This record gives sequence, structure tokens and C-alpha cells, in this order.
Amino acid sequence: MEITDNSFSSVFASKKVLVTGNTGFKGSWLTVWLLKLGAQVIGYSKDIPTSPSMFEELQLGKEVKQYFENVKDKQKISEVLENEKPDFIFHLAAQAIVKASYDDPIDTLETNVIGTANVLDGVRKLKHKCIVVCITSDKCYENVEWVWGYKETDHLGGKDIYSASKGAAENVIHAYFHSFLKNKPNIRMSSVRAGNVIGGGDWAANRIVPDCMKAWSQKQSVEIRSPKATRPWQHVLEPLSGYLRIAEKLWMNEKQNGESFNFGPASENSLTVEEILHELSDYWDFETIEEAYTINENSNFHEAGLLKLNCDKALYHLKWAACLNASECLEYTSKWYYNFYCKPDTNIKEYTLNQIEQYKSLAEKRNLSWIK
Repeated sequence: MEITDNSFSSVFASKKVLVTGNTGFKGSWLTVWLLKLGAQVIGYSKDIPTSPSMFEELQLGKEVKQYFENVKDKQKISEVLENEKPDFIFHLAAQAIVKASYDDPIDTLETNVIGTANVLDGVRKLKHKCIVVCITSDKCYENVEWVWGYKETDHLGGKDIYSASKGAAENVIHAYFHSFLKNKPNIRMSSVRAGNVIGGGDWAANRIVPDCMKAWSQKQSVEIRSPKATRPWQHVLEPLSGYLRIAEKLWMNEKQNGESFNFGPASENSLTVEEILHELSDYWDFETIEEAYTINENSNFHEAGLLKLNCDKALYHLKWAACLNASECLEYTSKWYYNFYCKPDTNIKEYTLNQIEQYKSLAEKRNLSWIK
């Protein structure tokens, strides 16, 4: 892959970057972007989580040094960190599906909480300069269904296992920083929170966009739950730009060391599930909206009806703001899948790289400080 991208002050060029959970949806997009920035990417994931898989479709295994291991294995993650000595770590490895947390709560807690502790326990033994960005979720906040966004100082936790696991992970991150990492001059870290991320290449089960795209590619209607649930939808590139931004800032100075940041879209990007289906289906060949989906509200597990983030802290300290409006977010997403499923001559890796370039160009056009 030709390296021509000097974004983010070129701090990732020729650096070793460990990405846990790199075979997943967000991890694959982050890997592509880091490779584009000239990084030497080291992947750490327990397996290929879906079929199809963006990691496989883009043949990323040919461009990264891959470890197929579990973050629940404390000894293995510690060995990899000691041997590879990464300059940056993006910790994304997690059990990320709400429904799965009901099916196997212990695995969710072990992966999201103990797995995070295992990574940080390995980090505290490192002697070289290393920047650590721990990715959790907007679900880390105790959701009381209020209409304004949650700030980084709001209460953590939740009524369900998945939310509890993310809140607990944040507590672990906070405790490790203050107990072990705060006074280590070679380690700088941050936790970051985002949610309801969509984009091409997500094939996880029980997610609205992948469910739609798989069904629509076969000319089938999709069954949805909670059509009136409101979410602040954002394209995957939005939070990833925030993760790269905080890593850049931590590499260059220690002002944000130990801080947490929210990365989310503008409030007008909050749409109901039904509204998002209307827009997504515009890029497919349905004669009527009734052909695209049916509604089943008989869900047997709890999900928040309203959840959004306040991102003022990221704007103030990192000069970061989201770039895409809701329509652009949905267009990027739906067109990626349409090209993948309906245009077999599409080079999907090239198409993915082009979307990153289009996104960057829009950010520059809109004079967003983080892209400069």
C-alpha cells in the first residue's frame, strides 16, 4: 500500500501500533487507516468474528503481523507487549453485542473487564514510550433516558450486563492509571467512548444495519425491533478520527494523559430506527418501504430508548468535531454494502480507502482542526 498520508502530524508513520480486536468491524477500519498512515500494525484478536469479514475481504492479514489470542489470557498479552514493544496501543477487543451479554454474561464480563485489566497490567511493565487508547462505549454511562448528552464526569454503570461491563472497564482503566501508570513518564493513556457506529463491513449479528444489508442483498424484508428507539448515528470513521487524534496529542504532549473523551455526532444526527431504515433503503431497489422491513417489538432484553453523548470536552481540548451529517453517514454506509453485494467488479479495499479519502477531504473542506 502506497503511503502518502501525512495526517495526524505523521506521528504514526513507521511506528509499531498494536490493535486488539483488529479483526472486528471497527478494528478493521482502524487497521486500514493506520496502514494508510504508514504504521506497522500488529493485530491481536481471538478469531475472525464474522463471515463475511471485513478483515478477510480486504485481505488485511497480508499486511499486519497477526496474533490470534484472547485478551483473557493474561500471560499471552503480556508476552506480546513485551516482545513487540509497540509505540501505540488501541485496545478495542471486547464482547460488543448486547444480546450476547444476556446469552453469556460471564464471558462478557471476563472479556470486557478482566481483558482490559490484562492489557493494562501488561502495559505497566513496559519500559519504552507507549501511548495507550482504551476504547469502551457510550453504554458505560448509567442511562436515565434524559434528553441531553452524557458528559465524561457522569455516573457509570447500567441496568444490563453489557452496560455494567463497560462501566466496570472504565473503572478499571481509571484505577490502573492512578495506581500504576500516572507516574510512569513513558506511558500516556486515555479512555474513549462512542456508540451506535455504522459503516460498511459490519456483519455482526443482531445489529440493525448488518441485518438490513444481508436481507436486502437477497431481496428479503428485515425484521426490526424498537422502531422508535432514538440513537445518535455516526459513521465508523468519525470516532476513529477521534481515537487517532487523542493518540496524536498524547504522543506530542502529556496534557490529556489519563483523561476520558466522548466522540459522537451532532445532535441532529439522532434518528429513530425507523427513520434510518427509510434513508438506508433509498440506495436499494425497493418499490415500497413495506418491502424493506417489518416491525417486531417483542424484544426479550432491555435496551435504552435514548442515549447520546456530550462531546464538548473533545471539541475544547482536542479541537475535534464530527464531520458527516446523518444523510452522509447513511449514504457512505449503504453505498459500501451496495457495491460489495451488487457490483462484483468493485475492488472493495480500494473503495474503502477512497471513502477514507472522501471523509478527509470533507473534513478539510469544512475546516475541521483535527485534520490539519
